[in-house]
Amino acid sequence: MHVMQHLYRRIYANPKFHQLELERRRFSWLLTSIILIAYFSFILIIAFYPELFGNPIFEDSVITWGILIALSVILLSLLLTGIYVYRANNEFDRLVNDVIKDVT
Repeated sequence: MHVMQHLYRRIYANPKFHQLELERRRFSWLLTSIILIAYFSFILIIAFYPELFGNPIFEDSVITWGILIALSVILLSLLLTGIYVYRANNEFDRLVNDVIKDVT
């Protein structure tokens, strides 16, 4: 157990670890903010201006703007997840490997 505590201290003392932690936290909050704004905007528009989403996309269509925008919000979620995974697998993993090399 003592060896692990020493390793944890070395990791925590490493500036690259703090850089990784800061970048990952900022990026996560950015993506979280984007999706929360999209979700809550959608809900608020439905609540206060339902006629905007109730109109059909084109004449004689059964698909409304609400359905199209709801699908867009879902696709935005998938896109942001993909962006996070891409960055985590490239930039963040590289920083993790740098920290591991520094402390071992």
